[in-house]
Amino acid sequence: MRIERFEDIEAWQVARVLTKEIYCLTQKAPFSKDFGLRDQIQRASVSIMANVAEGFDSGTKKYFANFLSFAFRSASEVQSLLYVALDCGYIVKDDFDRTFEMGKRTKALLGGFIRYLKKV
Repeated sequence: MRIERFEDIEAWQVARVLTKEIYCLTQKAPFSKDFGLRDQIQRASVSIMANVAEGFDSGTKKYFANFLSFAFRSASEVQSLLYVALDCGYIVKDDFDRTFEMGKRTKALLGGFIRYLKKV
């Protein structure tokens, strides 16, 4: 499949689902009341999508790969913050596992795309 717009990128699509899940989790109390953690994990998840989109329009494969690397690191940040949410009792283990796996899938897709761009 040819990628003609950032919405065609599977990593962006999975990151979008991850972001929606993060927003759903953070709307529930007591998570919703921890403004610092809530805002940080939301910003990190949105950053994944934003960096993929921005990188797509960056003009070169090198810059695109750099933006995908930023997205990858934001996905790692989301995963790390999920541990905080779990440890504080803001989410249950099933929610943690499901969302953490979405982060892993996002990172796998981003990593594969980065490797591809560095080869071509």
